[in-house]
Amino acid sequence: MKRKYSDRANWRRVTDKKFQVKTVNDPGFQGYVVLYQIKQVRDPLWKEYEGIRYCVADAGYEWLQHFPKGAHYVMTTMYDDKGQVVQYYIDICKVQGVTDRGVPWFDDLYLDVVILPSGKLYLLDAEELEDALKRGLITKEDFDMAWEVANMLMEAYRGNDFPLLDMTGRHLSMFKPM
Repeated sequence: MKRKYSDRANWRRVTDKKFQVKTVNDPGFQGYVVLYQIKQVRDPLWKEYEGIRYCVADAGYEWLQHFPKGAHYVMTTMYDDKGQVVQYYIDICKVQGVTDRGVPWFDDLYLDVVILPSGKLYLLDAEELEDALKRGLITKEDFDMAWEVANMLMEAYRGNDFPLLDMTGRHLSMFKPM
């Protein structure tokens, strides 16, 4: 299991960035919200779904990460340089926390859910989760919990009951000057 930090301090692709964290206690969301602004990159990051390539990280892009308190997932909304959502990327995690310097982190459980603005939904890295179980990197309980959380999130999305998606614009505006 790999611990991932929201400041991405060791991400060599990004050569200049700005990183901000806010604590949010709204009725619909409690937890940390992180804005990771990408100023310069060595080269863009591309992802492919069903043969279509999407740029998810480049100069001028912004990543808004939500760390819902007590949840076993972290959601990253990736915006392009025009402020349009490229994708919602949800990492299933065992636990999340904050360093003594105030940097949110999570222990990644391999399984990911991606939602594109078109509405398409993807489940990624199930084979990595299976391999981690076989190699003893995670417990059977971790494995089952990862699947339970991923299925719950996909069902919520399919049932139009995933309000965090609707909060991203408002939470992004918390970081912008008035």
